Order: sequence, then C-alpha cells, then structure tokens
Amino acid sequence: MAEISASMVAKLRKMTGQGMMDCKRALQESEGDIDQAIEVLRKKGLATLAKRTERETSEGLVIGKTSEDGKTSAITTLCCETDFVARSDDFVAAAQALADYALVCAADRGTEDILETTLDGKKFNDVLTETVSKTGEKIRVGDYTKYKLDGPGLIGTYIHFNEKLGTMLEIETSDDNVADADVMKQTASDIAMHITAVRPLALDRDGIDPETIEREKAIFAEQVKDKPANIIDKIVEGKMKKFYTENCLLDQLFVKDDSKSVAQVLTEAAKQAGGQAKIKRFVRLEVS
Repeated sequence: MAEISASMVAKLRKMTGQGMMDCKRALQESEGDIDQAIEVLRKKGLATLAKRTERETSEGLVIGKTSEDGKTSAITTLCCETDFVARSDDFVAAAQALADYALVCAADRGTEDILETTLDGKKFNDVLTETVSKTGEKIRVGDYTKYKLDGPGLIGTYIHFNEKLGTMLEIETSDDNVADADVMKQTASDIAMHITAVRPLALDRDGIDPETIEREKAIFAEQVKDKPANIIDKIVEGKMKKFYTENCLLDQLFVKDDSKSVAQVLTEAAKQAGGQAKIKRFVRLEVS
C-alpha cells in the first residue's frame, strides 16, 4: 500500500472540502492517486444520497438570479434535511452555484435539466453529489422556473429575508422606456413581495380552477340555504366577489397600501412611467 503523507491528505482536503479522515481513507483506497481519491469521495456522496432517498427534505433555501441585461431570470430551491445544514457554508455555496446553473439551463423548467447542465466543465449533479458527501444529508433541487422576456417588459424578483420564500413575476410593458423606469422596477419588486406575503392562487379569475369555483359556490350556498331563495344567489355572488379579492392577484388589496388593488398599483406606476403595463405570469416558491 502506498504511503499517504499528511501533505497529500491536506491537498485532497483543500480540493474537496471533505473531512481529514475521509480524505485519508480515500487516498488509501486509491493508493495515493489524487484523481481516483476524488472519485472515491464522489461515490461516497452518491452512496449517502442513496441511503437517504426516503428522508424528508423540508429545509433549504430559495435562490434567484437575473442576467446582466435583465432579460432572463430564474428562481429555484435547494432542499436538505435540517436547517443546520441549510445554513452551512457548503450548502450555501451549492445554492449559489445552483442559481448560476439555473440561469444558463437550456430548459425553462425541469430539475433534471439543471442536474445535467454544465458550467466550467462540471455538471450540477457533480456539485450536488460533492455537497451531499460533505454534509452527510440528502440534498435535492426542488422547484425551478425560468422566465425570458420576448418583448418590452421586466422581471421582478423577491426573496424573503429567511430565504425560504420567494417570488418571480413577469410584467409586459408598452415599450422599453416604461420597463426601464425606476418606478416600474420598484413596483415589480413590491408586487413580488406582495405575492410572497399574500400567496394568491392565480393572476385573475380566469386562472382559478373551475372546480375550485364551483366548490366555493356550493359551500357558500350551503351556508345560506335557510335564507329566502330570491336572495341566496345575491349572497353567494357577494361571497364569491370576496373570494376573488382574497385569491386573485390583480383583485387583491395591495399589501403596502390596502386602499388600492394590485391592478391599480400597477396601472398607476405604468402611467407615471409614460405607458401601460400588465402582469403576464408569476411563480411563488417555498421551502417547507
């Protein structure tokens, strides 16, 4: 068996971030070959991941990143077993790397595509395996969405201070000058924050699942079944109006000024910017 020096162990530890004894054992197994020792440590990470397949991954971080030109944004989650690991340097570094991979991933959706995406000669799947090996926990990429502007507009993002909640939304504007206005950028960020806090079900009434609407109507009708028949429909209509106000983004009262709806806030900001704007889509992610 090849002699494993302290300097070799230190070198491997610096390259991989693994524990001293793990590095020593990997070097012994590879008979002093650094490259093979790295592969041994990677396999160790895969083995750890396989052992923990059934473990809950209810902790982690929401991460977002926007391209330098502001035309493309991605938001995703990296999940693990404990909050202790979620706050560790190794996990945070992997999450920051994930943001880079998510932004350049060729697909708009799909964690498998992120895992196979390559940056600087390394797939994110390799980054994930190395992090699993370092932390000893099951780690996985959770939800992932990427938006790319195909015309005038802007993308707003908001990550809550606890980094477990986040939102991304796309706003179409009448021209680039409107999109570039400071008031629009601030409003996009504010509405993203609103979505994170209030959790709308859909953009507008058309986005609510018809089955959900019928279920709510039936519940409301049951609640007032003892009322005269000629006013039941009016009562149900009023309750549904409140339901839409509470659950449709454009109808919701703005969290920073409840005298206005989100739609009114957006319209006023666009008018100040000299044009029009509308929200095209949004996504809200949560680690839980």
